Amino acid sequence: MIEPFVRLLRGKRLDEQRPYVIGNCARASPDEDAASKLRTATRRSAAKGYNMFNSSLGDRRWSRRGSKGVQVNNLRNCRIGVIGLGYVGLPLAVEFGKHFDTVGFDINARRIQALKAGRDATLEVSSTELAAARRLSFTGELADLKVCRTHIVTVPTPIDTYKRPDLSPLIGASTSVGKVLKKGGVVIYESTVYPGCTEEICVPILERESGLRFNRDFFVGYSPERINPGDKEHRLPTIKKVTSGSTPEAAEFVDALYRSIVTAGTHRASSIKVAEAAKVIENTQRDVNIALVNELALIFARLGIDTEEVLKAAGSKWNFLPFRPGLVGGHCIGVDPYYLTHKAQEIGYHPEMILAGRRLNDSMPTYVAGEIVKLMTRKRIHVNGARAIVFGITFKENCPDIRNSKVVDVVRELQNYGVHVDVHDPWADPSECKHEYGIRLTRAPKARHYDAAVIAVAHREFRERGVKEVHGMCRRNHVLYDIKHTFPASEVDGRL
Repeated sequence: MIEPFVRLLRGKRLDEQRPYVIGNCARASPDEDAASKLRTATRRSAAKGYNMFNSSLGDRRWSRRGSKGVQVNNLRNCRIGVIGLGYVGLPLAVEFGKHFDTVGFDINARRIQALKAGRDATLEVSSTELAAARRLSFTGELADLKVCRTHIVTVPTPIDTYKRPDLSPLIGASTSVGKVLKKGGVVIYESTVYPGCTEEICVPILERESGLRFNRDFFVGYSPERINPGDKEHRLPTIKKVTSGSTPEAAEFVDALYRSIVTAGTHRASSIKVAEAAKVIENTQRDVNIALVNELALIFARLGIDTEEVLKAAGSKWNFLPFRPGLVGGHCIGVDPYYLTHKAQEIGYHPEMILAGRRLNDSMPTYVAGEIVKLMTRKRIHVNGARAIVFGITFKENCPDIRNSKVVDVVRELQNYGVHVDVHDPWADPSECKHEYGIRLTRAPKARHYDAAVIAVAHREFRERGVKEVHGMCRRNHVLYDIKHTFPASEVDGRL
């Protein structure tokens, strides 16, 4: 974590001072890349003639060289604390841990044990990558974060059963950080929230728990995560990072910190609210676009037209956006829009398009189950008591993440029709599926056993297995429904 401090210079030459600074953070070895990048960022600020702000007077403005302020010093002895070691926090901790003293904190004791043993259940980080982060340690003890002066919060921000923001993980993390926050500390949030949440919800908790004053004794930044689970091409260092801070000085520090590990560069937003809004609309835009294509799929099904064929034809134009129909689940696209609509309604605006898109996407599992039942009925397969096998339960392909998986809704709908449903997924954790959804995974589906098969997730194992093997698991008269367009249209009975 980072050792940020602030101290007023009083009357002495700048080169005679040993001031505390916001983000006193760099590696011990001066020849290492990250330290070099941070020093470069420091020199850029100095070249503009800026010093740190005059904290004792409460002046939040930049002060020119020679005024009574604290100079941006070389950043040394960096100690970073990452709170939450899931799909977002662990890759971040690993990247920082390659260059800086970093403490990874999580309340899940089993998770900490596994990481100490070099195992990541999310499969986002390999054992080799974990070993390469030589300055990273893992802990479940809050007291171990006291050595850190910069804390990065990467906890999930889900919704409740009424589709309202559930801020309990964020509030809990802020409460914990507040207990170990010290003067000059910087707290950076990466969790997706609505515009204003960081300063309206998190900051008061930090002040209450620490007894410190915001923007005088400690500072806050916001740099939204852009992790794409299961994507081995777009990794943390290669995805441009949005950064922001509660003061110009804090913003410069946060930006310099992330520039030290993100080779794709950064985009510094003018305020924390702007950065929060940028994040929440990234996934809202995708959700609305997928809703449009899902609605097109419903229309084309009634017209007897194959959706994929239409999209390929339309995609021949250079500016046609390549979205595909499907189930919209996971921890981002199916959740984040509700954070924005919550805030919109709080300020008196009722969002029409965003909520319409959410309703349509949330209705797709019911539609899919209904289409499967219709196909079974047309083939004179008795639905009540029939057996079905669903391939895949994770929210996306080639990833073990089952959070907010809409495949579960398809399973529930089929069960409501009286269908006995087995679920097979080589990526998902069986114990997690049982705990979260009460679903017991089938390790090896039986041959010629099922009346219906559903390709719900396009894992590479299913593609490699081939459509012939999937048909071989079913009885002579059966239905094969392909939600993800995994196999050719001519080889299946129905698809979106």
